[in-house]
Amino acid sequence: MSSSPLIFDRRLLRARRARAAALGPCLFLLQRAAEDLSERLASIVRHFDLAVDLGTTGEGLAQALIDSNKVGVVSRAHESALRLRGSTVKNGTGHRREPLAIAADEEALPFRTGSIDLFVSALSLQFVNDLPGALAQIRRALKPDGLLLAALAGGDTLTELRQSFAAAEAEVEDGVSPRVIPFVDVRQAGALLQRAGFAMPVTDVDRLVVRYASPLALMHDLRRMGAGNPLRERSRRPLRRATLKRMMEIYAERFADTDGRIPATFEIVWLAGWAPDDRGRTTEDE
Repeated sequence: MSSSPLIFDRRLLRARRARAAALGPCLFLLQRAAEDLSERLASIVRHFDLAVDLGTTGEGLAQALIDSNKVGVVSRAHESALRLRGSTVKNGTGHRREPLAIAADEEALPFRTGSIDLFVSALSLQFVNDLPGALAQIRRALKPDGLLLAALAGGDTLTELRQSFAAAEAEVEDGVSPRVIPFVDVRQAGALLQRAGFAMPVTDVDRLVVRYASPLALMHDLRRMGAGNPLRERSRRPLRRATLKRMMEIYAERFADTDGRIPATFEIVWLAGWAPDDRGRTTEDE
């Protein structure tokens, strides 16, 4: 049993992801991650017999694995595995293909040691309470010379929203509560890969700035991403109208463009690491 502090309310996170699916999910960040994954796989000269898409919302990442022609069997491991059954993606010939659906929580993986060739994950692992422990579990489940490719929300994600909420609460409520979750820094990510025992660890950042008509439009997209505040230490009080109004004013004052639209920063931190084989070699050594 992990002794790591419980940062996130995972039950609430699952409920918000289900609500996002019902509303019609906002997938532009996941689509960008799927495109990036395709490019990264294209640069790797090898085939993976069994790949697991861990915790990713939507079918885009599984589709990218199929389209790469570098993967045999594709499994989608998700806490809502029953909901995944019946979903399909197309292979390169246009035929329908159903990925295997596995009930799995990122914090307690059900895979045997040395059983998986490739793990991928997009914008899910940032909600894990014990990220070092999750990476260690992935490392154990990989076969020798297996690969992890994962994308997490990075440190500057939603920095404008974070700053605006903090300033508004300090003015209106005489105190600040956490409104935006902490995100991993790219340097920390590299250290975590090394700590988990990965060889050839590589991290890099894809930075995206999206412009919105208002902070409310941004918050609407976040809801449709299932990315509302799941922190256990979040305020349980309803958001006050005065605080929301002041947050929107501060956001506009500090960050709005000349046309009145507001920017929202999203950082996608990519992690890549290989499981050493019995001789300590990896594919990259060939």
